[in-house]
Amino acid sequence: MPELPEVETVRGGLAPVLEGRRLARVEARRPDLRFPFPDNFVQVLTGATVVKMERQAKYLLARLDREDTLVMHLGMSGRFEISRPEGQERPGQFHYAPDPDPKHAHVLFETEEGVRVTYYDPRRFGYMALVNTATMHLHPWFAELGPEPLSDAFDAARLKAAFAGRKQGPKTLLLDQRIVAGLGNIYVCEALHRARISPFKPAGKIAAAKLPPLVQAIRDVLGEAIRAGGSTLRDYAQADGALGYFQHSFRVYDGEGRPCPNEGCKGVVAREVQAGRSTFYCPVCQR
Repeated sequence: MPELPEVETVRGGLAPVLEGRRLARVEARRPDLRFPFPDNFVQVLTGATVVKMERQAKYLLARLDREDTLVMHLGMSGRFEISRPEGQERPGQFHYAPDPDPKHAHVLFETEEGVRVTYYDPRRFGYMALVNTATMHLHPWFAELGPEPLSDAFDAARLKAAFAGRKQGPKTLLLDQRIVAGLGNIYVCEALHRARISPFKPAGKIAAAKLPPLVQAIRDVLGEAIRAGGSTLRDYAQADGALGYFQHSFRVYDGEGRPCPNEGCKGVVAREVQAGRSTFYCPVCQR
């Protein structure tokens, strides 16, 4: 599932073609994705202007000049493609994805300038909804979200309070969207490895001195991933259809059997299944 860097990469790809643009035509080519579309989905969006493209946690938010915000989640395989009258634009430093199958083109947005943004989703685990902007913070999807990991609200004090007395490992808690919003399996594995913290150690027993480096490791790995365009696991692609390079920068994720890259460590990356997800870590330096 796309994590924060992937969703932020998509937001960055959509913003130049949607922000400040009026949606001249909207098509929902099926009645639902993971959830049914709102009854007034096409009517509300047609003629609306996208004021701002934002991201919160793993959600894409298109702020409209109307009372609603278009909320979009990519699910497992959701992706957007942007087509301009003069052709597609794709950054040169990325590998290109195969052309998506037209039968999976479920939603079309077309601006007055003739730019078409098409949402593809073969597995249909993604979803879209219209949520009242003024009360969105009360919506069940957003009401209990923790702070953004790249914001000042996320710090060592926040982690100390969240970890206090907890028997679960730090990986389990960092995946809890109520503690911090937007983190997923890949980047939690990466951050814990950089901070040399075991994903299995009871979080309440992690020394307070290790928490500031963990916060910094989370910020570093997310920032690097955003700059590199996110990961390219499975069929995830950037908004313009291009695939990012960050898969080549994983230090530990999917690295079972490789030497630990942490300086001075002679361990070997191991893999264990934790709560149904693969955890990659070094059993030597992650204590």
